[in-house]
Amino acid sequence: MTTSKTFGAVVMLGVMTLFYLIPVIVMCVGSLMPDSRVLTDSLTVSRWGENLTLTNYRDVFERVQFGRFFLNSVVVTGGITIVGLFVNSLAGYALARFTFRGRRLFLFFVLVMVIVPFEAIAVPLFYLVSAVGWRDSYGVLILPFVANAFLIFFFYSFFLDIPRELEEAAWMDGASTSRIYWSVILPLAKPVFATGAILSFLFNWGAYLWPLLVTTGPEFRPLPIAIATFYTLPPLQWGDILAFGVLMTLPVIVAFVLFQRWFVESVTTSGLKG
Repeated sequence: MTTSKTFGAVVMLGVMTLFYLIPVIVMCVGSLMPDSRVLTDSLTVSRWGENLTLTNYRDVFERVQFGRFFLNSVVVTGGITIVGLFVNSLAGYALARFTFRGRRLFLFFVLVMVIVPFEAIAVPLFYLVSAVGWRDSYGVLILPFVANAFLIFFFYSFFLDIPRELEEAAWMDGASTSRIYWSVILPLAKPVFATGAILSFLFNWGAYLWPLLVTTGPEFRPLPIAIATFYTLPPLQWGDILAFGVLMTLPVIVAFVLFQRWFVESVTTSGLKG
């Protein structure tokens, strides 16, 4: 019985993996084909190796300012991820360890914001930043997303499970609160930080609505806006579009590869606690 369940789980996992990988494989192969073959041969496995070329990638750099768009995405996503991990971890630690007036109310609002989609507050937030003339800058793309309710609750849940005896021992040795956080808590939270970094990076790397609202030109626009604009440029070249998609996807793969060990460790730890 156990063997059949395991086999069924493996088969289901394999089917789901193929379901997600096939579009990525087709995108990669199609990006290496001449445009005349993309729509006819990209789904024909037997013809994947014929007349492959890097012309589509060259066209991407020639037709748009890809380097500028890529830099914008790196600055915005990196800024949100790095600053956000610091801010959200501190907020989660404060909620998990300190008792202060309004703590329960603050935690309630955090939980509410977890289920509220960004689209629900995008327009009011847009009017607010427009009223103060704060558009077309890295700041307006980064700061609204530094504090993230999901990540705050994510860190809060992890810090709750850390034994208080560790902090009490540090207190007895004369360590300050900041010293305890940096020297005791953070080393234990590396897997959670890695998971938070991956989740934040994935969400913000593909963000489209907010950059579209607050930017008017290529100077600050990230890759999701660029690929949408690229799609409208004549002539419509599917090979170039697929090449653009590959270039946009590579940083996500690199980020996951860099943090996968801690990500898996975090998932495993969560499973054991559950």
